[in-house]
Order: sequence, then C-alpha cells, then structure tokens
Amino acid sequence: MLNLFVLFPFALFVYSFSFPSANQPIWADEFDYSGLPDSTKWTYDVGDHGWGNNELQYYTRGDLRNARVENGILIIEAHQDSSFSKAYSSARLLTRGKAFWQYGYFEIKAKLPQGLGTWPAIWMMPESSKYGGWPKSGEIDIMEHVGYDQGVIHGTVHTDAFNHTKGTQKGMQKKVEDCSEAFHVYAIDWQKDKIDYYIDGEYYFTFAKTESGKSEEWPFDHPFHLILNIAVGGNWGGSKGVAGDIWPQRMEVDYVRVFSKKPH
Repeated sequence: MLNLFVLFPFALFVYSFSFPSANQPIWADEFDYSGLPDSTKWTYDVGDHGWGNNELQYYTRGDLRNARVENGILIIEAHQDSSFSKAYSSARLLTRGKAFWQYGYFEIKAKLPQGLGTWPAIWMMPESSKYGGWPKSGEIDIMEHVGYDQGVIHGTVHTDAFNHTKGTQKGMQKKVEDCSEAFHVYAIDWQKDKIDYYIDGEYYFTFAKTESGKSEEWPFDHPFHLILNIAVGGNWGGSKGVAGDIWPQRMEVDYVRVFSKKPH
C-alpha cells in the first residue's frame, strides 16, 4: 500500500493505492456471474471462412448456445447445426481490444471436449502485427488438443522461422489422460528471453529466445491477447475425419488469470 499526501491551501488529502503482489492477478475472469461472457473483458471472432485451416464451424457472436457462463463456469460449446453452411457452430472468445500483455504468467483452468474432429485451443495472438502478418508477429499456443489423439496436450509457438507450414514449429506434447473428464491448469510463464510451459504447475517445455534474437525467430517482444475456442475439423483437427454422433461438445473454463510474474 502506497500513501500519497497532497497538501492544498485548506486541506490535507491522503490517497491510497494498492498494487497487486506477485500472487495477485493483474487481470482475471472468475466467471462468477451468469449469461453471456463479460463484454468488458471478451469479444468475438465471427464467421465460417475456415480461419486459415479449412475449419468447418461458424463462430457466432452473443449466442448462448455457443458461449455462456453458468454455475461459475464459462462454457464454449460446438454444435452440429444444418442451418449453417458447413453444418457446425461454435464460439471464439478473445480479449483483443479489451486486454493485452507483454510478458507475464497466464493460467487457465479448463476441461476439454473429446471426439473425432474436436480441436479446442487456449492461445495468444499479437494485438498488432508489429512484424507483419501470420506467422511473422508470432503465435503462442498455451494448450491445443485434437480429438483423434485423446489425452495428448500440445504446447507450441509459431514464428516466421518456426511454424507448422514449414514443419519447423517448436513445441512439446504432454500426456493428460483425463483432460476431458477433469479440470487441469494450463499455463505459460512468458519472460523477455523465454516462454516456459506448465500443466497443473508441472513444467514441461521451454521455448528460449534464440542467440540471434531476430524477429523471425523471436517476435515475442510486443503485446498479445488471449483466445479461447473450439474449432471443428480443419487441416489438423479434422485430418482423421469428423464424427457425426458426438455433438454438442464443450470446453469448460473455471477461470482465466494473468499475473505480472509467476506466483510463488
């Protein structure tokens, strides 16, 4: 607590400011409300143009079927729905324009969907394209899961030099057998020279700033925002097909917390 004393001719005013400690989030959504996601914190990507991966879902805006908060949990739910041109709907929530960060500790407690063709993700993209369009300005995938490889969690980064279109992406996989039955905490510790990956507090991967430090290899020196979504099908998620009898499927999120640095 910092107290500032300001003296005016006829009064003494005391202003008190509280700064969050390392163990207090600088931004969070605990989902302690009901209805649509908090519009002061979240916005939506909308459409069904494939999102660069030939995905099948139409991302809706403000549709409770696809994104809602109930019983303290954010639910992102993908539906099979013939009223959409590609027969699926889902939601993609993001903090773009609302909140963005350069470095910090990001943790999200979530339970994942399952089934052939599901592709949930918790990830980060640049608030602005400092070095150019994807992947030049970077991408940080905190958690990805594809339904045909149940229980395998992927933590990955993409840059101009290291990305999946070249087969050079940098990442690691970790087995989490019950990721669709239980909540787990997916996290990264993004610092000036590295990004450490954690699941349930257990470290499993580091992407370190390269010796050259060139933006083609390390573009992670500018603000990024958070994204939560479920894709259907796509080049990766649908590479072994999309099951027709598993829908709807949901990702449940207990909380999203951002810290200035990794809590003790």
